[in-house]
Amino acid sequence: MSAALFRVSALHHQNHTVSAVLRIDADSDILKGHFPGHPVVPGASMLQIVKEVLEDALQTPLRLKKADRLKFMSLVEPSRAEEVQLEIGYRMQHDGGIHVSGKLSAGETACFKFQGTFVKL
Repeated sequence: MSAALFRVSALHHQNHTVSAVLRIDADSDILKGHFPGHPVVPGASMLQIVKEVLEDALQTPLRLKKADRLKFMSLVEPSRAEEVQLEIGYRMQHDGGIHVSGKLSAGETACFKFQGTFVKL
């Protein structure tokens, strides 16, 4: 679980939009192995935090069904960014899926963009 790496310090959910401010734990064991001497947030952790924040906002467990687009645009380095911002937009589909667009940013720099579909467990 990426909770060991990220801590949600603010969460706002309204009109199918979720905004969160996430604090990065620079002492996380995840960062010690990725990469020693020059830690960066792993891409898998960026995707995982999208899922976890959406689960919190919707108050239901989710599973990733399909990742249409994963775009890693900039490294997230805890030495340069102690917190990041996550923006998620979603819409419910007829088949029960949840179509999601998300963006993780460090200040003005977009680091990760995602489009895909989650399903409720």
